[in-house]
Amino acid sequence: MLLLPTGHYLAGGALAVIASFAVMAFVDPSPLQRLEGGKVATAPFLPRVRMATSLLSWLALALLLAAGLSGSRDPLSNPLPLMFWTVFWIGLVLVQGVAGNAWYWLDPWYGPVRIARRLAGRTGEGAVLSCPAWLGYWPAVAGFAGFAWFELVYDAPEDPARLAVVLGLYWLATFAMMLLFGHRDWSRKGEFLTVFLTMVGRIGAIYAESRGADEHAWIGLSSPGSRLADQEPLPPGGTVFLILALASVSFDGLMRSFFWLGLAGVNPLEFPGRSAVVWQNTAGLAAMAGLLGGAFLLAVWAGERLAGRSGPVWPAAGALVWSLMPIALAYHFSHYLTALLINGQYALAAISDPLADGWNLFGTAGLHVSAGLVLGAESAWILWNLQAGAIVAGHVMAVLAAHAIAGRLHGSARRSVISQAPLAALMVGYTVFGLWLMSTPTGY
Repeated sequence: MLLLPTGHYLAGGALAVIASFAVMAFVDPSPLQRLEGGKVATAPFLPRVRMATSLLSWLALALLLAAGLSGSRDPLSNPLPLMFWTVFWIGLVLVQGVAGNAWYWLDPWYGPVRIARRLAGRTGEGAVLSCPAWLGYWPAVAGFAGFAWFELVYDAPEDPARLAVVLGLYWLATFAMMLLFGHRDWSRKGEFLTVFLTMVGRIGAIYAESRGADEHAWIGLSSPGSRLADQEPLPPGGTVFLILALASVSFDGLMRSFFWLGLAGVNPLEFPGRSAVVWQNTAGLAAMAGLLGGAFLLAVWAGERLAGRSGPVWPAAGALVWSLMPIALAYHFSHYLTALLINGQYALAAISDPLADGWNLFGTAGLHVSAGLVLGAESAWILWNLQAGAIVAGHVMAVLAAHAIAGRLHGSARRSVISQAPLAALMVGYTVFGLWLMSTPTGY
């Protein structure tokens, strides 16, 4: 628990979000919709660069899986859990949100799928079957739900051998689906990692995308977060996917709190391990997603009615859900910051000796891990302010994005402000909840 004036931060964070909404009431949303910068076609050889980087990414994954199966069973010595949970799931997500779509180049399926298709005599996508339109984003929703359960509820997600088996099977299953339905179609809506990372990349200042069957790449520049206002409304499956992504990182903080462990009937000072709370955490994860989704849909429905619009809530929800992306990224940064600082050091050491055989491939095997980065009053003060600042900044950016999206939906500054009042109230409450999660005592 951080011994800081938490109440002041909670009040300050809430006031910051309220103030940003109040300012937006006097700002025409149309200029916010025109912040996207230029876009240029890249050199013709860059798609081949993507092919090379994808194959290198696939090779790195294969080596990490081998290390997971054959190396140390200590999660802090084996490079697979450290590289996957720290470098990939924490570090790459943050790079996506700040800089842009790095996953476009690192996708470990793109290169192997194209090689397999060429060997089979197929060019371009050459999908065997068309992906059924009714599937939408629901395969990605199911995949992310399984991933969140494995990360947050399963008793040993960091066990190297078990993680290697899960990742290996998932890569093979996805490879088969991409051969069947085409890499482009399945990665855009079916493969949950690509769906999530691409959505996060919408916040970044730099982005890359492919256009046309020839896979020519485009590179674009934009103000951070500005492209959120220009996204097409997501269908119900895509809306559920984004809400689930935000709910999972929020529950990751809640499930470790004294409050939640008390509800689960566990003494937080004598935590018996995850296996004792599997069913409680499974129910909690589902409840968090349901409560957040219900609150979001209710806020959107109430806002649309206040603005004088009737009809189904899903079109407006599918557009406004993009405004939650900055909040999801802010929570990701705040929640995982200490793990990134500490486990990132372990990853540097483990990658030099992947099989625990005394190697020192990159000269970092003997790296001394400094836990002092997150210990002590001064470090606690710095970390807390970084975490609190990120949460508040994410919610303020969300208010800006929601204002621009509402302006596009309603075509009127007055109606857009009226429609945003319930959603702004939800964001204020969620800001307070997020800051409370950062300061409440945890049991493990």
